[in-house]
Amino acid sequence: MFIIGNLLTAVATLLHLVIFFLYLVLIFQAVISWVNPDPYNPIVRTLNAVTGPILGRIRARLPWLASGGIDFSPLVVLLGLLFVDQFLVATLRELGQRLH
Repeated sequence: MFIIGNLLTAVATLLHLVIFFLYLVLIFQAVISWVNPDPYNPIVRTLNAVTGPILGRIRARLPWLASGGIDFSPLVVLLGLLFVDQFLVATLRELGQRLH
């Protein structure tokens, strides 16, 4: 059973790192969007390519979040990532530790 415990712990750690990376990218993209970035800049294009599909789904499902000139979809995604990290990742890690 310790093999399954190690696997769950490793999956939890990997998932935590992916969520942390997305968290940082979303924050950086939100800060960059406050200024008038060059849309042809490779960094801006990469940020839009990574965050565009995620934020686009939230904007499509909750269009009232982007009204009034302020887009709150990054905040919703950040809160969702925080919830997944605190609930799912913590549960996987705890389950993996109990199976050791």
